[in-house]
Amino acid sequence: MPKTFRTLDDVDVKGKRVLLRVDLNVPMENGRVTDATRLERVAPTISEISDKGGKVILLAHFGRPKGRDAKDSLKPVAAALAQVIKKPVAFADDCIGEAAAKAVGAMKDGDILCLENTRFHKEEEKNDPAFVAELAKLGDIWVNDAFSAAHRAHASTEGLGRKLPAYAGRTMQAELDALSKALEAPTKPVIAIIGGAKVSTKIDLLENLVTKVDALVIGGGMANTFLHAQGVAVGKSLAEKDLAATALRILEKATAANCAIILPVDAVVAYHFAANSPSHAYGLDAIPADGMILDVGPQSTARIHAAIDDAATLVWNGPLGAFEMTPFDRGTVVAAKHAAERTKAKKLISVAGGGDTVAALNQAGVADDFSYVSTAGGAFLEWMEGKPLPGVEVLKVG
Repeated sequence: MPKTFRTLDDVDVKGKRVLLRVDLNVPMENGRVTDATRLERVAPTISEISDKGGKVILLAHFGRPKGRDAKDSLKPVAAALAQVIKKPVAFADDCIGEAAAKAVGAMKDGDILCLENTRFHKEEEKNDPAFVAELAKLGDIWVNDAFSAAHRAHASTEGLGRKLPAYAGRTMQAELDALSKALEAPTKPVIAIIGGAKVSTKIDLLENLVTKVDALVIGGGMANTFLHAQGVAVGKSLAEKDLAATALRILEKATAANCAIILPVDAVVAYHFAANSPSHAYGLDAIPADGMILDVGPQSTARIHAAIDDAATLVWNGPLGAFEMTPFDRGTVVAAKHAAERTKAKKLISVAGGGDTVAALNQAGVADDFSYVSTAGGAFLEWMEGKPLPGVEVLKVG
């Protein structure tokens, strides 16, 4: 495959001031980071630039502050990052102006500096040219390692790529390589598993995927909308009945594109939306009028396994049932374990992403066995919808 993005392989960082956009938007409680996954993801890029003698100047946002707000400071995150990368991380209490310039000016080759939250300035989200210029003064090159923010055209995620020589960091590079193998130049046949509660949030995704994949498994609450559209009585199950016409349109588009749609053929039904509620598997012709579909049934699970067995590439977004409650996590967990086994046997390339999906794979204990798991929610979805991502477009060669 021809290389389409500039990466760290294309630049000598020694002695250069490297403005490195990272995702440090980590969960915090009482001033402590509770999940360091995102810090661990950016550690290789930070360490590589530092080890090669570049001056690493970290740019990131945290939360959704309206102006400067101490609770959204990156200072405690910088301290946690230092523990992860096992190197000191200096901190500047602004990302532009005198405080930032002074901190950058004091850096030696290999030093690491974290600038304060870019969103303390409203100009960041407006991609304001004057603000971009102020940020650009601090660096010689810009490296984007925050795929999770690449769907936003903000100053630090896109604007700098037009002002300075731009490169993808290692995390960004891994994400782009994985997604390109999954959808842009995949090993066929390709199957997608799309779950979650609502069709309304995934219309663009479904419409794009039916033109890209050979088979599409639809599960979760959104499957009920499709079943209802086909005349199946879904009882008291979650279903967006007003989207029946949309569901039928997607099915027609799939037929035209020769994409097989795999919907549930049976379901696990309960009468209360609560963990460990008494439940029973029913065929679709026998869903009780006062029951709720909360997971795919055993026959549906067998069909999903067969579809995974037929595939060379799998893209997964969204759980197949109410996975946050036992026993309604079974369909998702069993399918995830099956996909993981195929991946470990080198028979499947498996790429998954989205918050609930990552949680479900962790719950199944197989996140590390998938080929790639994206922690980028919105950006991962927009990529799968076929939309160009501003923070990626500026990294393209030519």
